[in-house]
Amino acid sequence: MTVEFDYDLFVIGAGSGGVRAARMAASKGKKVAVAEDRYLGGTCVNVGCVPKKLFVYASQFPEFFHASKGFGWTIDGTPSLDWATLRDNKTAEIERLNGIYNSLIDNSGADLFDGRATVAGPNLVTVNGETYRAKNILIATGGWPYIPEFPGSEHAVSSNEMFSLDKLPKTAVVVGGGYIAVEFAGILNGLGVQTHLVYRGPQLLKSFDREMSDKVKEGMLVKGVNIHLNTQINEINKTVDGLSVDLHTGLSLDAELVLYATGRQANTANLGLENTAVALRDNGSIVVDECFSTAEPSIYALGDVIDRVQLTPVAIQEAMVLVDHLYGDGIAKIDYSDIPTAVFCQPELGTVGLSEEQARSEYADIAVYTSDFKPMLQTLGGGADRITMKLVVDTETDKVVGCHMVGEHAAEIIQGLGIALKAGATKAHFDATVGIHPSAAEEFVTMRTQSR
Repeated sequence: MTVEFDYDLFVIGAGSGGVRAARMAASKGKKVAVAEDRYLGGTCVNVGCVPKKLFVYASQFPEFFHASKGFGWTIDGTPSLDWATLRDNKTAEIERLNGIYNSLIDNSGADLFDGRATVAGPNLVTVNGETYRAKNILIATGGWPYIPEFPGSEHAVSSNEMFSLDKLPKTAVVVGGGYIAVEFAGILNGLGVQTHLVYRGPQLLKSFDREMSDKVKEGMLVKGVNIHLNTQINEINKTVDGLSVDLHTGLSLDAELVLYATGRQANTANLGLENTAVALRDNGSIVVDECFSTAEPSIYALGDVIDRVQLTPVAIQEAMVLVDHLYGDGIAKIDYSDIPTAVFCQPELGTVGLSEEQARSEYADIAVYTSDFKPMLQTLGGGADRITMKLVVDTETDKVVGCHMVGEHAAEIIQGLGIALKAGATKAHFDATVGIHPSAAEEFVTMRTQSR
């Protein structure tokens, strides 16, 4: 008996991974549907990387204004920020990108459902009161900010709300030690907000190279962020003037806004997965194999919801591998090693490969090369910014296994070096490369003296 399906592939979630999978499947002649109940483009476009980077740019202008004086520029009056203009221009740009995603789906021939889709069972998806039969279902619902419950936690906001605040606060407390927390601490501080960063652990950005994380912390302190490590929050209380954040040390911080950036969890709640054999981890993320298959034969998952590497380009790559598995020759694979990563904190952090700590545990002997210097802009600009670079080398093979940078343009520079590491470049290759002068990037090919 032949089973009739309404769709070959039904994608739940129109973020970067889901849209890429839908478009590629449709281009292969498959009948595809996409359902999204919030916004097209997912976290990255709407409440993640894109608006965050726009806010980072905005927060850097005060330092540019200051540096311009040393280059002979005079700015009449004191520059001031109109928060509503920044917020609304950001929103207009996001809406433009939403429209592009809509066009991409429409032009691919896939059907787009504006509504919350749930899994009614194997091969069954319900959306807007109708149930559809799908040969395959893809869960690409991403992640969602997580705020733990404690006294006064209802007064805190998540990163989602930060992009649409009615007004910019004068004082803020940011809670967390990961990339979202340090990025928003830098943004708020740069926009003129008196900012406190509170983290329960001893080190910011603990999953990154320790030396580089320390450089980020030093740079943030110089720029004026108040950092409280090894500090827990007991309670948040509403006051006449705003909020009072009570710390376990006995101190209290007054703030108009408290941002909790303590992590994200897979967005699988109330999705109907209990109607299937799909297995979830304790944190709600979906268990999949190397082909993104779940324990339910007709259901697949990728992107942040599987909690492997929560990066937009990774979700897109995973989507390409999945579509090749379903409708291609099935040989495509994804390599999660040597993924270039940037944290748009201030100072900026870019990295690819192993941290020094990881390399020491993996290789018998390593050589570390470092350089620390003031960027050329600051020589006349009068700022305190510095740039730190590091290469980690396996001495037995001479292969560069880690490359790290803190400072201006770190992300732009590390992207190119990511290609070098992926190609297996050795320290000799770096040494034989002619630098571009004068540039910060040339320092990566002129580090000759081993630091340790």
